[in-house]
Order: sequence, then structure tokens, then C-alpha cells
Amino acid sequence: MATQTPVLPAAPAIAVRRRRQSDRASGRRFNWWLTGILAVCSLTILIPLYFAVAMSLKTAAQTGTGTGFDFPWPLHFSNFTAAWDETDTPIHFAMSVLVAAIAVFGEIAVSSIAAWAIVRNWSHWQFRFSFYYLLGAMFIPFPVIALAQVKLTSTLSLDNPFGVAILHILFALSFNVLIYSAFIRSIPEELEESARLDGCTTWQAFRQVVLPLLGPMNATVGIFAFLASWNDFQMPYLITANPRWQTLPVIQNLFQTQFSANYNIAFASYLMAMIPTIIGYIIAQRWIIAGIMRGSIK
Repeated sequence: MATQTPVLPAAPAIAVRRRRQSDRASGRRFNWWLTGILAVCSLTILIPLYFAVAMSLKTAAQTGTGTGFDFPWPLHFSNFTAAWDETDTPIHFAMSVLVAAIAVFGEIAVSSIAAWAIVRNWSHWQFRFSFYYLLGAMFIPFPVIALAQVKLTSTLSLDNPFGVAILHILFALSFNVLIYSAFIRSIPEELEESARLDGCTTWQAFRQVVLPLLGPMNATVGIFAFLASWNDFQMPYLITANPRWQTLPVIQNLFQTQFSANYNIAFASYLMAMIPTIIGYIIAQRWIIAGIMRGSIK
């Protein structure tokens, strides 16, 4: 008599079933309404992105016929080559990378140390005054002090990408200290006291204990700093004296004149400038997700 071998469910099906049982046991349910709303909201990003891609692959003749959402065929990649040559992309791309790199690392270093010092010394009125002083600076827009900053950077010979990066660090200090302070208050001070009992200095306690715990916040501040410095037009345009040292957003302005604009080459250049922002976000999001998961476990 032949025996029938029971058919076992596939491994993915078992994993899905166990995950559903775990979610059901913990009281979590899949929110279809929220997922649908997020899917619809994502169209606000995908539709303009599709429009930019379609425009960058068209010729001037194709742009004048049909609608902007008509996908071109055949594809024309010559716009990317023209954008690369007309903007002298390697040099200005390097200037943008330089400004963004200094701004990201400078904001993370300066803001985290300042916020940590303020939170751990909150009982002293000088540090509380510094905190409220920085909060007051958030309400001062850049155009109000733009002329003074242009004069100051020129006097100090900082009318270059380094001066632009330093200004990014200073202008973002208020907001960064605010969000860092809220995060640092959730870190038990006993961890630093234990490190000092083990022989760590104050700087070692910050670098070896506090700084690793600030990973999700460092990623958040880094993303904001990178986007603000990479896409900034006004500050480099006003501060940088030498046109050869300008960043990409300023140089991309040459595609638009008073009476006309070459939208095909412009969108091709915008797409090339967008690639580093996407890569930077993908790299930084792992720390943000790790922080969210750590908070959900708690």
C-alpha cells in the first residue's frame, strides 16, 4: 500500500503566516486606508519625476507637439551630453560636493556637541540662555542679513565655497540644536556617568557613548543638510565671487534667459543633479529605520 507524502507549504507562505500571527498577537493590523493615502500622495512625486524624464529625452520639435506627458520615441540622450558640456559639470559638480560635504559633517559635529552641552548643563542659566538665543535666530530670514553676510565674507576672504559651507552650518545651527536637544534628553545620563567611572573623559564619553546613540538623528540632520546645501541657489549666488567656483544650481540658471528657456537640456541637467540626492537618502535611511525600530522595540 503506497503512502502519500504530505505536501508542506512553501517557506514564504509559512513566513507570511507567522508574521500575520505575530502581528495579530501584538495587536497590530495592516492599515489599508493609510497605505492607500500614502500611495496617492506618492503620485505628487512620481508624476513630476516622470515629466522631467520625458522632457529630458525629447527634442525641441517633440516638445512643441502634444503634451508634456507624451513619452518620446525614439529616445534622445543628446540633451544630457549638451547639459554636461554647457555647464562644465565636473568642476561645478565638485564645488557642490565640497559645499555639501562640509555642511553635512560640520552641522552634525557642531550641532550635536552644542546640543549635548546645553542639555547636560541645563541647570546653568548661561546654557539655557544660549538655547533660547539660538531659537530666536530661527526667526531671522537670510535675505534680511544677506548684505551683511556678503560684506563679512568678502572681508574675511570667505567669498568662496568654503564660506558658503560655513554659513550653511551657522544658519542651520538653531534648528539642529532644537531637534538634537529633544533626542539627547531621551538618553539616560547614567550611561555617561558609568563611562566616566570606567575612566573615560568627557570627550570620550560623548564620542564613545552618546554619538553612536545619535545615529538616527545624525542621519536626519545629514539629509536636511545635504538637501539644503545641494539645492541652494541664493547663498552661493550672493557669496561666491568667482563664477568658476559656483555650484550646480547657480550654473543651471544659464538655461533660462529673459525671453526663452531650453527646457529639454535644463531637465536633463536637473536629473543629473538629482542622482546624488537619491543616493544620499538611500544611504542615510538605514540609520533612520534603525532608530524607528529601536524605538518600537522599547
